[in-house]
Amino acid sequence: MHLVLEYTLADDYLQRRAALRAEHLALARAAHERGELLLAGALPDPHDRALLVWTAPREVVERFATSDPYVVQGLVTGWTIRQWDVVIG
Repeated sequence: MHLVLEYTLADDYLQRRAALRAEHLALARAAHERGELLLAGALPDPHDRALLVWTAPREVVERFATSDPYVVQGLVTGWTIRQWDVVIG
C-alpha cells in the first residue's frame, strides 16, 4: 500500500524555506533511509504544492507531517494523506 502526503505551500514558501530546509531534509532523508518514504518533492510553476509518497502506515506519515518544520513554522498551510492504489510500478 502507498500513501501520498500532499502539502499546500504558503505563497512565500520559496523565500522562507532556506532557514528550515536542512532540518526538513534531514527528517525526510531519515524516513527514506528507513524505507518509509519513497519519493518527495515540490511541484514548480507555481510552487504551491509538494508530494511525498510513502509505504509506511498512516500514523508514521501523520507523525512526520506534524513534526516537519515546514508544517510547524507555517510554510505548509495545509496537508492531506490519501491512499494511492498503484496499478503499474
